Amino acid sequence: MFDDDLQACAELVQKADVDRFQAVMAAPVAARELLFALYAFNVELSRAPWASSESMIAEMRLQWWRDVGAQIAKSEPVRRHFVATPLARLLRPELAATIDGMAEARRWDIYCDPFEDEAEFDAYIDATSGSLMWMAAASLGEADEAVVRDFAYGVGVANWLRAIPELEENKRVPLLDGTPNGVRALARKALDRLVNARVSGGRISSEAGVALLSGWQAVAILKQAIAQPERVAMGALGQSEFRRRAGLMWRSALGRW
Repeated sequence: MFDDDLQACAELVQKADVDRFQAVMAAPVAARELLFALYAFNVELSRAPWASSESMIAEMRLQWWRDVGAQIAKSEPVRRHFVATPLARLLRPELAATIDGMAEARRWDIYCDPFEDEAEFDAYIDATSGSLMWMAAASLGEADEAVVRDFAYGVGVANWLRAIPELEENKRVPLLDGTPNGVRALARKALDRLVNARVSGGRISSEAGVALLSGWQAVAILKQAIAQPERVAMGALGQSEFRRRAGLMWRSALGRW
């Protein structure tokens, strides 16, 4: 039975991150508390840079979460908050140290500067998608961090490509090369890393693999971007509701990610 905080976390994820919500509901019951707390935290952190047009206020919101991460990492009490409170209870201190890098990466979202180069873009995806998935996987079971982060890179790029129209509408420059060839190259790179992670799937325990279930659509989305890169700008990446649900149910039933 969830307490009020975790119920609020679940409701937040349901409203703001439908794909991850469905992945959690397909996960074993024992994993749901941790996953809902983490994914609610991710929603709050990702919203922080957009909370105000004043960059100083956005920076302060990110700093608040950096402070929370530091407090959890030191096993110190955190300020009462419907997400921070259960997160502090459920997340191991050594994993909470990852939050600082996640918040630092999100500073890119505050400003309108493009990524300097491929390395900076990759670091952003790894610090956001990679760190979230690593915290979830490592909390649930034994896992190889490099394999988790390879898989998360593919998932992160797939999610990023789906967000391109909204990012551009908000005056951001999300891609180093937004041409069809540039989109194809990025999607291929992401797909290669994701497939390589699956090849090394034996280094991820079944318990930890539950955290990777949230990326069940990534392969289909990346293949769409490779075959029809124009779908990125159109905001037309993604599967039908039937394929989404069927794919999730199939992977969950077989314990595959």
